[in-house]
Amino acid sequence: MKNPLLYLILFTFTLIASEASFAQTVLEKETIADLNKTPNYAFGVSDEDGLKSALSVYDTFMANGVQIENFEIVVKGPVVKTMVKGSELEKYFGKYKGKVRVSICSVAMKRQGVSKEQLFSGLEVVETYTIRMLQLQALGYNSISY
Repeated sequence: MKNPLLYLILFTFTLIASEASFAQTVLEKETIADLNKTPNYAFGVSDEDGLKSALSVYDTFMANGVQIENFEIVVKGPVVKTMVKGSELEKYFGKYKGKVRVSICSVAMKRQGVSKEQLFSGLEVVETYTIRMLQLQALGYNSISY
């Protein structure tokens, strides 16, 4: 070894960078207290990144002890084509099944040529994305669209 100190420094920076990139977001106590005031959440998404981002929020909430009564993701757009039996997204969604409700817009299904029978289990078909999001807002859900 030419310079053991250099290797030690590089190893330390690598370790710190790895730890930071895999660390879960830690929420402040005040944030958790505020979120616990209304424990119902709705996320509107139209692509796979949005869906995974919403599921990541669920993971963050769970890791920080945020109380969740209802957590729903309402899906529209081209991502509907990837929510079929045997897809990679079906495998990804497996750990959330029964914990997170995922609603699929029937209009998007029609536009994307996807039937209810093609969808993987655990998904709920709703009339339209817009009506479901408005319904959830009327029920007092915190909502955001990606």
